[in-house]
Amino acid sequence: MKPYLLGIDIGTSACKIAIFDKMGNVISAANGDYNVYYPHPGWAEQNPEEWWTVVCQAVKKALEKGQVNPEEIAGIGIDGQSWSAIAVDKEGKVLTNTPIWMDTRAQDICEELNTRIGADEIFALAGNSLQPSYTTAKILWYERNLPEVYANTYKILQSNSYIAYKLTGVMTQDISQGYGLHCFHMHTGQWDEEMCKKLGIPMDLLPEIYPSHAVIGTVTEEAADVSGLAVGTPVVAGGLDAACGALGTGVLQAGETQEQGGQAGGMSICTGTYRADPRLILGYHVVPDKWLLQGGTTGGGGVMRWMEREFGGYEREEGRRRGKSSLELFNEEAEIVAPGSDGVVFLPYMAGERSPIWDAEAKGVFYGLDFSKTKGHFIRAAMEGVAYSLRHNLEIAEQTGAEVNVLRAMGGSANSLLWTQIKSDITGKPIVVPSSDTATTLGAVILAGIGIGMYESFEEAVRLTVKVKRTHKPNAENTKKYQKNYDIYLELYQQLKDTMKK
Repeated sequence: MKPYLLGIDIGTSACKIAIFDKMGNVISAANGDYNVYYPHPGWAEQNPEEWWTVVCQAVKKALEKGQVNPEEIAGIGIDGQSWSAIAVDKEGKVLTNTPIWMDTRAQDICEELNTRIGADEIFALAGNSLQPSYTTAKILWYERNLPEVYANTYKILQSNSYIAYKLTGVMTQDISQGYGLHCFHMHTGQWDEEMCKKLGIPMDLLPEIYPSHAVIGTVTEEAADVSGLAVGTPVVAGGLDAACGALGTGVLQAGETQEQGGQAGGMSICTGTYRADPRLILGYHVVPDKWLLQGGTTGGGGVMRWMEREFGGYEREEGRRRGKSSLELFNEEAEIVAPGSDGVVFLPYMAGERSPIWDAEAKGVFYGLDFSKTKGHFIRAAMEGVAYSLRHNLEIAEQTGAEVNVLRAMGGSANSLLWTQIKSDITGKPIVVPSSDTATTLGAVILAGIGIGMYESFEEAVRLTVKVKRTHKPNAENTKKYQKNYDIYLELYQQLKDTMKK
């Protein structure tokens, strides 16, 4: 069998390409950036055609850097961000930018549907409350606001299924991304015709659902010409980035939990039984017969990217002089500040907030400032605020009966020893860190490896490929210190939520 697998990750700020061998070793990797557009308050959208252009460029770079012959790629797996609504016509042309997971423009449509159909009825079928971040209301927003686009829409695709289509010419829907639509029956894993009618979403718009590891087609001549891949290379359906990331960190069995530190934050708890709560997110795992009970927040690693962009000029210049990254210097500044940031508390609601408060109008807040506070206080408080949002979601999940013992960290923020330790201390949970930067692409290539028969089982694939690099254990004394700020964190939102709506 050919020796390599290729993974494609469609993130919020960039795509990542990685080529792996069967043992999970990275042979080569390349990234490519693209834009997020914010044309109006509450809007956040991207152009999927830009994803494809950048993917092709990055694939060529990865092949060249690794000196890999395209013919040596045995299979391709794709993961992607959640809750896209990519409207394409019969020829596969993208008809408009897609609102992404941060977009909340369809709040009024959600309120209308929750009243007309009943929030409880929708939740009972979909396992998720109807919120503007999801795909459902975005489709109906097209109908009401872009009627020409809606009239010409042949299918609605997700981020990974769009890239899969560009590679193979086949339009699909993988099961792990089904949770973005409230006509997806969470108990059966199929589209529900009756709920489609009630929501006003024609079933014809929805592609056929595939297991995430199913081979859906092969690379076409057209795709090979622009990407540098070999014609005929198998492509699997792929899945949600958080679900592939969970697999790439070794989350297979009930109770195993991924901690997400990419642009967004949150966690994904593997469960073998249906376990829904309207404050959280429930979806199918990319591993068959498993669900993921998730907490998804808008404030994750993206908080630090924002801070670095807006306030990191000195660190960028100093970093060039000292041969360090600006984020390394941010860590140094935060590390000299005591746990609890001397009373500074940050609410990381930088694009509204998803679970567990589901408030599209929530705002980011720094509280507890005075003249003694430094940039280091802001940086550390931001890290702590993201960790408080993680703890908030974990506590809600545990109220449902989910059991969480150890967190398996992934994403760029897991590279920060300080930030990971802060999360361990605030949650009171041990955290293990496998290959944090490649967890999502590793999960995607595991799916490809299963689909083409390179691995006999998911268990074998994880055993061969997932390697823990370090472990963080909670400092009980620090956990106690953080309790006061966590209480303030919860109280601040309750006191400010009405003001935030003005």
